[in-house]
Amino acid sequence: MKRLQATPRPDWKQKIEEQGLVFSTTTTPDGKKIEYWNESAYYEFSMDEVETLEKTAEDMHLMCLEAAKYLATGAMGNIGIGPQALELAAESLQAGDMDIYGRFDFVYDGRGGPAKMLEYNADTPTGLIEASVAQWFWLQDVFPEKDQWNGIHEALIRQWKKLQYRTGMSTLHIAHSEAEQSGEDWMTAAYMRDVAGQGGWTTIGINMSDVGWDPNLNRFVDLDNFMISTIFKLYPWELMMKEPFGQRLLQRAHNPRWLEPAWKMLLSNKALLAALWHLFPDHPNLLPAYLNEPGPLKEWVAKPLHGREGDNIRIHAAGINMEQPGGYGREGWCYQQFHSLPDFEGNHPVLGLWVVDGESVGCGIRESDGPITDYFCRFVPNTIDAPAPLSVQAASASSSKAGIAL
Repeated sequence: MKRLQATPRPDWKQKIEEQGLVFSTTTTPDGKKIEYWNESAYYEFSMDEVETLEKTAEDMHLMCLEAAKYLATGAMGNIGIGPQALELAAESLQAGDMDIYGRFDFVYDGRGGPAKMLEYNADTPTGLIEASVAQWFWLQDVFPEKDQWNGIHEALIRQWKKLQYRTGMSTLHIAHSEAEQSGEDWMTAAYMRDVAGQGGWTTIGINMSDVGWDPNLNRFVDLDNFMISTIFKLYPWELMMKEPFGQRLLQRAHNPRWLEPAWKMLLSNKALLAALWHLFPDHPNLLPAYLNEPGPLKEWVAKPLHGREGDNIRIHAAGINMEQPGGYGREGWCYQQFHSLPDFEGNHPVLGLWVVDGESVGCGIRESDGPITDYFCRFVPNTIDAPAPLSVQAASASSSKAGIAL
């Protein structure tokens, strides 16, 4: 893996906004505006690296399913979600409820060592539009002769088709939280409506606050009193359990099909890291991790069990003692072995490896100036050091991505 320089397209900002990346400008606490999308550089993989990392992500997904089964037994306590939510997750896992997607975060430096898993964002993963769509159009504009590690869009359509075939359902509600102000959640939900629509679903977009309960139907409904039978929600399960309808979620017989399903709260919980290390000690792609205390770790990163975007993370390592602000931590902590991020001339990348139906389907790279990948990181596109498949070149002009209704 190499970090290479590139010349930004003159109209890059207009293009990415048209493609759905409307949240590309971030304001720092001191009022400075920084750009999230960075096409002045790109990362290039060899095909051997891609194949190795794909297998790593797929193996890790299977290991995470085993770790989820272990967490569902309560062997590590209630992991900050409470006994009722844990039981709900266990029932969902046992039932084999279908899921859609997830994103691993890995550390990888391209110098021959194994990639190390940092976490699994399997309940409400974002970063989707830039990884699936924006970087693909960048490739067509800048390096149309090259390949890219990116089959996310097509994989999502296939999975939505598969879900419809298995369930026989045709109407899908897609919900997001209006509390998120940048537009990322709204655009991610809009993109999911697009790929689900291409997968054959009739979609209805709603806010999470529009989800209600009809006592006469004994079912969840939207504001039009239309019964919700299948719903994709970009809203974490641990917050859903605290909603006014939270207790209704425990009545599985009267619930819609939730996507992501309840068992995903086991994978997005940082307790997963400790469960993985307990079940697969010394695995080359894992970092040692422990619940509630550092244990034998001398250098560590403390992660709140429900934390997101680097909030409340604490680092204790040689030359580094830092703590991020945020509102997490009361639910408990996981301590993971500190592992420094690669340094490409002051840029520290983390690989987001996307998984759909257990298959590794693409990569999105975020880089930061420091050891924590937070709200002020940058997304950098990728290429593979190989020619684009002829089928991809022929289809590029008429790809379904070109019709995204955002």
